[in-house]
Amino acid sequence: MKLELGIEKPKALTQKWEGQYDIFSWMEYVSAIPQPLFLVTTYKDNDKPNACFHAWSTFTGEGENYYCILSMLSHQHTYKNIKERKDFCVNFPDVTNLEKCYSTIKNNDYSDDEIKKSGFTLEAAKVVSAPRIKECFLNLECSLEWEKSLFEGSKWIILCGKVKHFAIDEDKVKNGIKGRYGSFGYMYNIHSPMNPMDGSEEESKVGIIEILK
Repeated sequence: MKLELGIEKPKALTQKWEGQYDIFSWMEYVSAIPQPLFLVTTYKDNDKPNACFHAWSTFTGEGENYYCILSMLSHQHTYKNIKERKDFCVNFPDVTNLEKCYSTIKNNDYSDDEIKKSGFTLEAAKVVSAPRIKECFLNLECSLEWEKSLFEGSKWIILCGKVKHFAIDEDKVKNGIKGRYGSFGYMYNIHSPMNPMDGSEEESKVGIIEILK
């Protein structure tokens, strides 16, 4: 039997913190669709590196056109920097760098070198004006293509960047499917799954892909 749910929030779901359902849709918690985790890196207008631990995005394209579509951006450092510089990098870490990723959430003062202060190493991009993170096994160098509001009146921005260049760790490539997936491959955000019948909520988790066949 399936639970048939419309767009109205079930009565059992109550806010666990103020503004929860203003920032996130209740449907995100109930569907619990995992999203890849990565770090978006930019330069601030004082030339200090900015690093934003992020999910809520997708990657798609055709032929020589490949795009990164970022959602859940608002009027904060990362969005402001991309608007001004028109460039950004998307950096994929593995689980060995997870704690450093969390550190970027705390090390976000305007005067901070957020890459260095979080324990990462800055690596120069090849074709865009944005820093890369050396410890990340995949780096996508992107230039801003377009942006729009998620919907009319939304606080969130959807932003599309065209991939101009990318770098991937040779060992990951040599190890084939085991290199980019499993214990030391892509990480996924599992955002606080909720039960709409009783309102219970689990803590957010970080997951990996297990290859089945």
